Amino acid sequence: MLFLYYPKCSTCQKAKKWLDANHISYEERHIVEENPTYEELKQWYEKGNLPLKKFFNTSGMLYKEQKLKDKLPDMSEEEQLRLLATNGMLVKRPLIVEENLVLTGFKEKEWTEKLL
Repeated sequence: MLFLYYPKCSTCQKAKKWLDANHISYEERHIVEENPTYEELKQWYEKGNLPLKKFFNTSGMLYKEQKLKDKLPDMSEEEQLRLLATNGMLVKRPLIVEENLVLTGFKEKEWTEKLL
């Protein structure tokens, strides 16, 4: 399982503690130092069964500065994925990627249902 996170993010820290407490092994990846590529994001989006908007960090400063709330509805899926691939700070975190599962953000109830 791949765990993409930003170390300074408090939600990511909580998620990491939860994974460790539940003895779930994972490979961690710093989402900014090693930003997800367009190809990875496209693959995760296709298998994740989530709306593309769920991959955006809608509460992030970059999202707000770029006024993406107004721009995304007019962008194609490909344009949105390419935009996400430009900066890890645009991507919702933490992000869990397994063979048949993609989770964005940390919701303990959802993670418990899907990972335990």
